[in-house]
Amino acid sequence: MSLSETDHDLVTAELGREPTPAEAALFENLWSEHCAYRSSRPLLSAFDSEGDAVVVGPGDDAAVLALPTPGAADTPSAERDADDYGDTYVTFGIESHNHPSYVDPFDGAATGVGGIVRDTMSMGAYPVALLDSLYFGGFDREESRYLFEGVVEGISHYGNCIGVPTVGGSVAFHGGYEGNPLVNVACVGVTDPDRLVTATAEDPGNRLVLVGNATGRDGLGGASFASEDLAEDAETEDRPAVQVGDPYAEKRLIECNEALVDESLVVSARDLGAAGLGGASSELVAKGGLGAAIDLDCVHQREPKMNALEILLAESQERMCYEVAPDDVDRVRELADRFDLGRSVIGEVTDGNYVCTFDGETVVDVDAAFLADGAPMNDLAAAAPPELDRDLPEPALETAFEAVVSDPTTASKRWVYRQYDHEVGTRTAMKPGDDAAILAMREAADGADDPTGVGLALSSGSTPRWTDAAPYDGARAVAVENATNLAAKGATPLAAVNCLNGGNPEKPDVYGGFTSIVEGLADACAALDTPVVGGNVSLYNDSVAGPIPPTPTLALLGTRAGYDAPPARLDGDAAADSTLLLVGPSGDALGGSAYLAATDGSDRFPTLPATPADLVSSLAAVARHEATLATHDVSEGGLAVALAELVADGAGADVTLPDHVAAFEETPGRIVVQTTDPDAVATLAGDHPVSRLGDVTPEGTLSMSVGEESISVDADALRELRGVIGRELA
Repeated sequence: MSLSETDHDLVTAELGREPTPAEAALFENLWSEHCAYRSSRPLLSAFDSEGDAVVVGPGDDAAVLALPTPGAADTPSAERDADDYGDTYVTFGIESHNHPSYVDPFDGAATGVGGIVRDTMSMGAYPVALLDSLYFGGFDREESRYLFEGVVEGISHYGNCIGVPTVGGSVAFHGGYEGNPLVNVACVGVTDPDRLVTATAEDPGNRLVLVGNATGRDGLGGASFASEDLAEDAETEDRPAVQVGDPYAEKRLIECNEALVDESLVVSARDLGAAGLGGASSELVAKGGLGAAIDLDCVHQREPKMNALEILLAESQERMCYEVAPDDVDRVRELADRFDLGRSVIGEVTDGNYVCTFDGETVVDVDAAFLADGAPMNDLAAAAPPELDRDLPEPALETAFEAVVSDPTTASKRWVYRQYDHEVGTRTAMKPGDDAAILAMREAADGADDPTGVGLALSSGSTPRWTDAAPYDGARAVAVENATNLAAKGATPLAAVNCLNGGNPEKPDVYGGFTSIVEGLADACAALDTPVVGGNVSLYNDSVAGPIPPTPTLALLGTRAGYDAPPARLDGDAAADSTLLLVGPSGDALGGSAYLAATDGSDRFPTLPATPADLVSSLAAVARHEATLATHDVSEGGLAVALAELVADGAGADVTLPDHVAAFEETPGRIVVQTTDPDAVATLAGDHPVSRLGDVTPEGTLSMSVGEESISVDADALRELRGVIGRELA
């Protein structure tokens, strides 16, 4: 670890002397791209983060949102006022653990889960749901399957052990992730106004107490490691930068944190993640405009002869830093002991510099704000992405259908989510495998008068083929797609967080693509009336194989009254009395589609909906209507995949489409609806197009006519096509 020459000169000028080795290492990590967002922070002001629901916005460990009351849960956010929100708060955050998951897929993914859960805890919230968005190289490559299996196992092990359900997410395979997979993890927690905690230190004289696992040497330099391209030998050379998790300690820490918050013992808090103790403690006091006096000898350690730099920067997991009033320290010790957790009083908040001593010597003496927020921003060149042309191969319908439906990105992810305990906590009303997850937020109920409460809908993901083909429009489409997932289950968006993944920003074409996804996502979220309340940036996702596609993972949270939602499965019993409709506008193009990936063609990106907020509201109203029996959004793979997913044993469809574009275009903002009242759907859709696709049948077969071609595929054959992941990994 070493400071660049320009950063060294800035630090030396500020300190008026050469930095100590510990100071230089702190600045190197806290001024890294991973911590300081030096290449991305100038772009992030494009996101609108304000709204009546926003209690705590960007800049803390997680955002905090007020849930609407049950009576207002179906009303779009733009039509609510402050009186429509109650006293149930949810926290929402997202982070990446990309490089560690390449070096050690199990521990890298597991500790990514642990980190975002502790971000939730540091706000005084109890974690209730996880979403994981995962991206790997081609599924046909042995290394990609090895990384995929290890990451899923790590997520499953950690999440299941701590008792937090993984309720949703996404998985994509794309050649651009060879040698650099992405693991993006979002977490939702529950709290209320009386329990809310922030990461802003408040009063000089308060003690800083470290609670959790002992500090070791694992994860040293993790923040700087995450801010560099992956080298060919990263799997062996960078292994010490990857943390090792202990989910059972995390579970005890979750329950201890609850007890501390219940007794109002926490003044402020921050979890120990990137840059370890040095990062957490300096950022905590810097946010309050304060300083700290820390004795590193007091930190409980699990390895002998650790030096100051190691104690400050180790990213050992399952640790929290709390600001505690002096009179409450003994009670904090008692509670830590009750949950068999280590604890140490490491210093106190001051109104001076951030000062650390070790073995009787001062090893750090700097202004906390300069350390935590003083990194200069980068001024980088951005090249515009190339334009797309049109080259549409037209293979036989059967060939195209089989290729698209069995594409690992569009295929069933049952193999993944069956490894996660998605029902622990008894809140999961809509399980993985549907368009969006729904949590039953019973806290939002107004007593016996309204026992249904609020359904909290969640969707998370990105589509790398879209953003690789057209970064700006692809990112807009990602936002509309996630909002459509919510709408298909009757919910409208409340707020979003994002994880912006890109390659080496020093390359103009890479930075141009990254700039475009930021602008596209910001514009789309604004058009959806959805504040972006937090996020994470991960750059330098380059390997010897090259840069990743620009990947804007969006995690979207929405609400609806009640928890019941139409399934993404046709109802064969109602076949004779129902019809199949498509609601939403066509984009009339195949750019970025699975169809073109299978046929090696190209096309412009689809035209996106002009009024996405109104469209999403209309789709949600259709989904909530009593005559609606089934709903499913149209996204990757187009109508071909959506219809294949809707078919079940004893419930099929007979559909007619004009051409291959109609069958395979992936324009977001559309849902397939099975209804017994087509006129009601047309009324609720308003100005948005509604077209009849065909009939629902009781045979469990998809019959599809496209132009002059026809295919008929039964449910067993569809399961075989869609089951490629589980079959290959069995």
